[in-house]
Amino acid sequence: MSASRAPVFDVITTGRVGVDLYPLQSGRTLAAVATFAKSLGGSPTNVAVAAARLGCSTAVITKVGDDPFGTFVRQALRGYGVDDRWVGTDPQLRTPIAFCELFPPDHFPILFYREPVAPDLRIEAAELDVGAIADARVFWSTSTGLSAEPSRSALVTALEARGGDRRWDERPTIHDLDYRPGFWASAREAGRAIREALRYATVAVGNRDEVAVAVGTRDPRRGAAALLDLGPQLAIVKCGGEGVYAAAADGTELTLDAVPVHVVNGLGAGDAFGGALCAGIVHGWGIDVTLHAANAAGAHVAARLGCAPEMPTREQLRTLAGVALDA
Repeated sequence: MSASRAPVFDVITTGRVGVDLYPLQSGRTLAAVATFAKSLGGSPTNVAVAAARLGCSTAVITKVGDDPFGTFVRQALRGYGVDDRWVGTDPQLRTPIAFCELFPPDHFPILFYREPVAPDLRIEAAELDVGAIADARVFWSTSTGLSAEPSRSALVTALEARGGDRRWDERPTIHDLDYRPGFWASAREAGRAIREALRYATVAVGNRDEVAVAVGTRDPRRGAAALLDLGPQLAIVKCGGEGVYAAAADGTELTLDAVPVHVVNGLGAGDAFGGALCAGIVHGWGIDVTLHAANAAGAHVAARLGCAPEMPTREQLRTLAGVALDA
């Protein structure tokens, strides 16, 4: 990863990357699936793609293996308009892949191949361009990066580089709770690490299960209040088919119903939500429009098989969210 002078990006994300191999047959176990579709994957990587689709300059900090899937990741990122200058290559490890099963509307088990360790968990603090991280208009981190060293120390270094700006709508540091049980020894360990990271965050975002890992409750209002107590100025709780709840430190609250769609695959919805959230902050849409757009972005992707290839355009969001999305 280069430490050379970089442009100021609208959005920089960091963490997980890989290749998604999603079944073309719904309602079957992996043992019974015959064919798969290949696409770019990894939550923060998808967020960068989603924000790029909505007019943001984006980059992702991650690592791939020295293999054909690593080549595919780089090509896909460039194709989606995401800068890959900070995509490193581990000479020994393989680029991760992920399979899933499709049991709509709400059961989508994932099978990760990230052993013995994923390259994105080998990111070191010395490899980071901390100046670019500090300058980015939005920095997006996820808890998966906290699950092992040296990635954990690198992520803390990146968070520290962001400084103490606490405004959620101006140069925010967004932390996605992003809890995957298989990446951690225990939920208790994950909760401790997440709470530590939230000391640096301006915005916290996660689903009800992830909020419970972080602060011990699945209740959206109590959970958001507990997240705000840890330091962020905006807490967003995604409630799946029940919509979204958000609370800000200034007392603002917003509850949105879910956008009704026929769910095909719910796995990319949160990443689409995150990309639209970043874009709304960059473009100055305001909290109400931003969250309506993010909610609609999640619904748009949930109604489709893929994640990165299906991230919505601004026009698609205008239609689905029913709000103006001016730059």
